[in-house]
Formats: sequence, C-alpha cells, structure tokens
Amino acid sequence: MKNVLVAQSGGPSVAINATLAGIFERAVTSKDIGHVFGALYGIKGIINDNIINLSKKLANPSAVKQLISTPSSALGSCRIKLKDHKEDPHTYKTIFNNLSKHNIGWFVYIGGNDSMDTVLKLANYAKSIGSDISIMGAPKTIDNDLCGMDHSPGFGSAAKYICTTFLELWYDIKAYDVPAVTIVEVMGRHAGWLTASCALTKLNCGAPQLIYLPEVPFDNKCFIDDVRENLSYYPTVLVAVSEGIKHASGSFVGESEQSGVADAFGHKYLSGAARVLESLVRKEIGCKARAIDLSLMQRSAGHLASSNDLTEARLLGATALDRALNGVSGEVSVLHRVSDSPYSVSYDTVPVSEIANQEKLVPREWINKRGNNVTQDMIRYLTPLVGGEIGIQTHDSMPSYIDLHP
Repeated sequence: MKNVLVAQSGGPSVAINATLAGIFERAVTSKDIGHVFGALYGIKGIINDNIINLSKKLANPSAVKQLISTPSSALGSCRIKLKDHKEDPHTYKTIFNNLSKHNIGWFVYIGGNDSMDTVLKLANYAKSIGSDISIMGAPKTIDNDLCGMDHSPGFGSAAKYICTTFLELWYDIKAYDVPAVTIVEVMGRHAGWLTASCALTKLNCGAPQLIYLPEVPFDNKCFIDDVRENLSYYPTVLVAVSEGIKHASGSFVGESEQSGVADAFGHKYLSGAARVLESLVRKEIGCKARAIDLSLMQRSAGHLASSNDLTEARLLGATALDRALNGVSGEVSVLHRVSDSPYSVSYDTVPVSEIANQEKLVPREWINKRGNNVTQDMIRYLTPLVGGEIGIQTHDSMPSYIDLHP
C-alpha cells in the first residue's frame, strides 16, 4: 500500500494545522493508504529525509482535535525556492529517491504563493520522469493574496485577531482627552487585505479612523492632512497601515528602517512604516504619537481563531487529498463563495500554475477615493470570515497545544 506525505511551508498561521488535520482525517478513511507521514521543515525535510510517522503521532482522535486548534506549523516550515530541475537535477533526484524510500504515492504541500511554485516544479518533474506520485497543493496564507479562490485559510483568524486588537486598543487610547495619534502596522507587503480587516472594528466603535493599504500610493502630505482633520473631530486618532505602503515612486514608506535583507524568493523583510509615520506626526503636528507593530502576533493567535476559518481549512486539506486519490496531480484545492447570507462556500481544485507566484490585490473599488479607508463592499466580504468561536483545550488555565516534533 502507498503512503501519504504532508509538509508545511511559508509563514505560520492559525489554520495551517487544521488543513493538516483535514488531510489526515481523509487519509484514515481510505483503504488505499497505508501510513500518513509528515516532512519536518517543509521541502527541506524531504531533501534531508527528516520524516515522521503521523499515523502513530495522531493515532488518538483527541490528538487530531488538539492539532486543529494548535497554531503555527506543527511540522515546522521553511522558505526555500527550488531551482529548475535542469539547473539542479541532484536535488530533485534526492527528493524523489526519498519519496520512493517511504513508498509515497501522494504528497500534499500546504503553503502560499511561493510554496505553490514548489508544487508546480515537483509536479512537472514527476511528469517528466514518468513518476506516478501525485503532488498536490493545499492553500495557506494570512495575507489572503492567493488567486483563484475567494479567500485563503488562515486569513479569517488573523483578521479576527486584528479586529479584536484594534477594538481593545481603541478602548485603551480613548481613556485620555490629550490629543494623540496611534499608528498600528499590520502585515501585508503588496496586498492590504489584513490591514483592511480592521475596518470591521469600525462597526463597533468608529475606529480606526484612517486605513492605508499598499494598493494606493501613500502621500505624506495627504496623510498629515487626514490626521489633522480627524484630530479636529476626535481627541485621539487610531490609524492602520500596511507594512508595505509605498510612495508613488515605488519606495516603501519604511524603507529607511529596513536592513535590505531578503528571503529566498527575493522578498525584503519589511518593518518600520509605523515608526516613520510616528516621527512624521510628531514633527508636523507636534502631538503625542505612538507606533505599534503587531508583528508575529497576528499570525498565530490561536485563542482568537475563527471556527469558519478552521472548518474551511480542514475541508481544503481533505479536498486536496481526495483529488489526489482520484489520480489528479499538479493542482491546488480552492474554495468559492456561494452565498453571503446564509454564508456558504464550495470546494474545488485548479491547476497550480494559476496560483503559483501570483498575487491577488484588494480591488481598487473596495478602497475609498481618497485612499484612506475601505468601502462597504469590503465590509460585506470580510464579515463572515471572522465568524464563529472555538473551544480551546486548556491545561493549568493555559491553551493546550500539540507538539509533533520528536
């Protein structure tokens, strides 16, 4: 009997382990599958033959339940860009030798845009050598920038954390009547979905008053004018900015704060936009200003997971493996929105070439004309994605999460 192999890649999220659980749950219902294996640290784990037996690790149903609510990547992650197999045949031979060693018939890689590049390359190589190993992708990214689907698993939970954080921040800063500006930096290099999600907070408290996304060029003067105007209405102003906001010239607002270091896919590590704007407010307006960077907290806040998000993540994992068991390779599972009210989605797969190395940006019509807020269409889109609560297992009053590492 052939075995299944699963690996995770890219940035961690609250929902990526739910996808892993969905794959595992589908696998154990199949009479054609022997064992489910996991590669530690993404594709690196396959190259190094660092593979564990998940069938043993998750033999108890309670372990699977615990895995679903465990944040981050339980198998570990990596950011490795494979070269073309013609440039680096040794790596591909090593990968497929190790897949054969463990009698792998199906491999599912959970990840985002860059991870789907790996799926595409491996699927193409498998086809070129006549391998019958099915290689599939399962989506993951809090950035919500994957093409071909309504939204990405992990985004809804990250958005829920961001909304809650902005709401609680507002209650903190509005306690004083001293003019002040608080600028919160949210993840999002080119796509502003995560930053836009804080607009749901406005339904509860009217803040943040200003939201800036990377899809619209940022102008320092317009920003200061916006802040001045809002300070005339409110004693304190809460501002949301994407880490990747940039000027019309293409330079990032936080460029002076960056080290210039990039990952394997050429993406610069961004941070500092809020700090730059904090200094600008102090210089131009002279009021109290504070910069806050949500940083890694927004990725793995399991205590604020959206149950809709985790349910969809599980079903996307199951869909990817189900299609693989039916002989499909080189595709990725996706979901499409069927209805807003009642909220429902459908599941499918599409060729991974339609998703790899592409980005889905916020539609310009979902951002207001001045570029400092979002429209009602964005609110409608976001609302169901943060829905639902989950019951987290606890130990000594703290969340109880699973560790799959040896």
